[in-house]
Amino acid sequence: MDAAELRRWYWLKQELADFARTSGIRATGDKQLLTDRIAAALDGVAFTEPAPPPPAAGAQLRAPFDGGSRIPVGQRCSQPLRAWFTEQVGPGFCFDAPMREFFAGADGSRTLADGLEHWYGSRDQGEKSIDSQFEYNRFTRAWHRAHPNGARSELVAAWQEYRGRPVDERGRV
Repeated sequence: MDAAELRRWYWLKQELADFARTSGIRATGDKQLLTDRIAAALDGVAFTEPAPPPPAAGAQLRAPFDGGSRIPVGQRCSQPLRAWFTEQVGPGFCFDAPMREFFAGADGSRTLADGLEHWYGSRDQGEKSIDSQFEYNRFTRAWHRAHPNGARSELVAAWQEYRGRPVDERGRV
């Protein structure tokens, strides 16, 4: 198998990690990194590991919080913060991509009130796209749109059939 053939197929992250381990290839990282690392090895080309992310700042917000609490650089999306935001906006709160990006961009000048404003401003922007590495999620959304009354067993069967084809031979859901 070469890199082109590897990329023709859908792989679970665990399948990639297992393949890497049995091939003597480093098996850590996200799905895309594993794919790139394995593809390089299959083609016999050098792979340059990405630079590690900078270490997170040590300072983290501690409860009790209020809207004026400043968000330090490197603040994690912690359970105490989740509880505070849930208390403010209700049970629908989650650290989705817009909220994770908000915290990742914290420079020490933003407050939790800014976070609340960002939460409300990032709602109701229509259906959010699903990144390509989440192919099962994209498939599931499209399948449910095409089969609104379909049963889960039908979805699973359709996914298995779809996944069993190479990427370049897959049609619409």
